[in-house]
Amino acid sequence: MSEKVVSHVERRLNERLDQRLDQRLDQRLDQRLEPRLEQRLGGEVYARQRLGMESDHEAQGFGRGPHVFRIQNWSSIPFLIRALLKLTGTYGRGCANAARVQVRHNDLRSTALPPAFDGFTLLHISDFHADMNDGAMRRLEEILPGLSYDLCVLTGDYRGAIHGPFDAAIARMRPVLARIRPPIYGVLGNHDTIRMVPDLEAMGVRMLLNECAPIARAGASIYLAGIDDAHYFRVDNIEKAASDVPRGAFSILLSHTPEIYRQAAHAGFDLLLSGHTHGGQICLPGAIPVTLSAVLPRRFGAGAWTYRAMAGYTSVGAGSSIVPVRFNCPPEITLHHLRRTEAAAAR
Repeated sequence: MSEKVVSHVERRLNERLDQRLDQRLDQRLDQRLEPRLEQRLGGEVYARQRLGMESDHEAQGFGRGPHVFRIQNWSSIPFLIRALLKLTGTYGRGCANAARVQVRHNDLRSTALPPAFDGFTLLHISDFHADMNDGAMRRLEEILPGLSYDLCVLTGDYRGAIHGPFDAAIARMRPVLARIRPPIYGVLGNHDTIRMVPDLEAMGVRMLLNECAPIARAGASIYLAGIDDAHYFRVDNIEKAASDVPRGAFSILLSHTPEIYRQAAHAGFDLLLSGHTHGGQICLPGAIPVTLSAVLPRRFGAGAWTYRAMAGYTSVGAGSSIVPVRFNCPPEITLHHLRRTEAAAAR
């Protein structure tokens, strides 16, 4: 068979594959979200925008679109990394490291915190990637029942892949969430589809989709806001999320990525809780990340930090991405202890 004939056959096959992909993506767009969810998102236009961005993201996963060369879009990358680690004899150790989820503590002191919330504790979990991190999920199931906290927040990335089915992720999240005491609040990450929201909320997670919820205690309130993914989908709306926060009230923003730290600080939030970076996941000795997959100063890539008057914390995550391994960067969940500080003491 001549090269010309082979080239023609390959071209026709690729055209048919593209047509099938386009049909799949169009079918996704034609599937409306439930009306109540559309209303929370801000109407049909926003819902179609979110679904359209997801379809574009999926197309890039098949080698189309402007971000084809993002590492997450190369289906062979996990196999190559796994093969390299096995060749060097470090894969088993990396998997064991990824399953050793640690409990960290972070004290936050603020003069804006109401006295009734002095000692209030938030459990913060990020980046589960549940369907590809069974060891870490089993570790969570062991340690979660023994923790003491007042409220739990989840900062996204429940699924391992960046597109496709999410049933396995939801199924693996179910026993983990069953071990978390309510109330539980969460936001979506760049690995998550908006279609996961009904399942997550059915399991007791109040998802914040550019929304805000007051948290009451002994006649006082603080405000917990959450935005949709700002890293890839860029469908975050801090202005909408902050619109119900009274001036001068203590407020917390949940964002999957810390990259919006400037906007959050200038919007007046007292605390930003996020994840996404994995702290680098595969780090050099001394927890020095090779890459953070985020555009921000490296000091914001893991742990506690401050920007202007706002405190921040970037969780390195409970799960791992691309391959379930970690080096020099153990996975974590965090207990944030809120402490009231008098103005004179703060000065």
